[in-house]
Amino acid sequence: MDISELDLTTAHKKLLEKEVTSVELTEYCLDRIKKHDSKVKAFVTVSKEEALEEAAKADQMIASEERSSYLTGVPYSAKDVIMTEGLETTASSNILKGYKSSYDATGIKKIKKQGGVLLGKTNCDAFAHGASTENSDFFVTKNPWDQTRVPGGSSGGSAASVAAGEAFYSLGTDTGGSIRQPASFCGLVGLKPTYGRVSRNGLISMTSSTDCLSIVTRDINDAAVVLENIAGEDIKDATCAREPVPSFSAGLRQGPPSNFKIGLPKEFFEENISPEVQEKIEQAIKQFKELGAEIVEVNLPSAPLGVAVYYILTPSELSSNLERFDGIRYGYSAATDKDQTPADLFEVYTKTRGQGFGDEAKRRIMMGTFALSSGYFDAYYLKASKVRTIIIKEFKQAFKEVDVLLSPTSPHLPFKIGEQIDDPLTMYLEDIFLSAVSLAGLPAVSINCGFATKDGTELPVGMQLIGNHFDETKLLQVAKVYEQMNTWHKKRPEL
Repeated sequence: MDISELDLTTAHKKLLEKEVTSVELTEYCLDRIKKHDSKVKAFVTVSKEEALEEAAKADQMIASEERSSYLTGVPYSAKDVIMTEGLETTASSNILKGYKSSYDATGIKKIKKQGGVLLGKTNCDAFAHGASTENSDFFVTKNPWDQTRVPGGSSGGSAASVAAGEAFYSLGTDTGGSIRQPASFCGLVGLKPTYGRVSRNGLISMTSSTDCLSIVTRDINDAAVVLENIAGEDIKDATCAREPVPSFSAGLRQGPPSNFKIGLPKEFFEENISPEVQEKIEQAIKQFKELGAEIVEVNLPSAPLGVAVYYILTPSELSSNLERFDGIRYGYSAATDKDQTPADLFEVYTKTRGQGFGDEAKRRIMMGTFALSSGYFDAYYLKASKVRTIIIKEFKQAFKEVDVLLSPTSPHLPFKIGEQIDDPLTMYLEDIFLSAVSLAGLPAVSINCGFATKDGTELPVGMQLIGNHFDETKLLQVAKVYEQMNTWHKKRPEL
């Protein structure tokens, strides 16, 4: 049996049929990490001993038929902004280097109870501030399809670990596109649930009003089973919804909704989309028509303002959230650094933050503090909040006409490492099709819609499908019917 050909759901089947053990799956992933991660650099921390212990326990659970969850015994990775008890959780930032969490995030805890096997923590833009994983304070993660290119961000390590075959799935976060864009660049499925569908407890907060624990997998089936196992109400998260959690995998077996309508936001297709991406998106739309979908043009006039709104609200919220990193409670502190001699408490703060935070974190703290400051609050933060409300209303109106919306995930193919990192504005525009969706709290998924050749290399193209609030079932059904017509998701990069 070739383990490299297995996805999460087929691995689950092989485990139940006793054709493979969890220990064997885990050893396979650890071997892949050992062989290839020096090139890909997806992982910040690999928990080999702990993973093998969890795998042995999972095999016992399966043997005793104690569990039959899809996640039992299947190895996965987790972005390094997600709390994991006893393992380092650094947010890929120097200010948290060496910090070990005292508890598991709710999503991690749910998977652990079902016998999931955590392989380790994946690299990301520090504190999830970025769209390329180049803002990590530790190293740059490479795209497995072309190691001269970025894997996307901020959950680039999570996507790269799955694309490289080092994990069967990964947990990341999506605040303004941080799971969808890396999924697009790495040829995977990236699912951002409705805001509140999954608990935020245990996430290192970036933008509290848009942060979502999210999922990257090889196909739609896998995304559905992970979501149904981590979603649900959590008393530790006041923003977590009390909506019942349906069986998303059972919903997929029912097939797509009859006479479904797909909306094309006119404003998204007026953006500067590269010819390679435009061609693949048009081919996907044509395939949906062949499936019987009705294609409808819709208007979202305020959606193009999503990036501007996002980059006022996000720095404002994160400037408050990052205040806790003061060198006193946890993480790096200039006061205990033998090379530092702070004169007073104020200098402890300034030296700790000055040396612990990277350039992008500092940039966003300054932007957010300015937007919230006296005399500027009404002009920036308040106005952005009002535009956000208008964006939400426009999406609600669109979903009265259609079942899902369709757009490119990214306007272009994965870009070269170093190509955009010195241009913050260009980097912020990476979220052009993604940030408005996050501001509205909607569920969305990026799926592979083909490959385009650039500079002699085949690179994946991502298509975004957007659903109505708490209607992940319909969203996944539409994505699945497209996936079944193609084999893009079965391709693997050569390392």
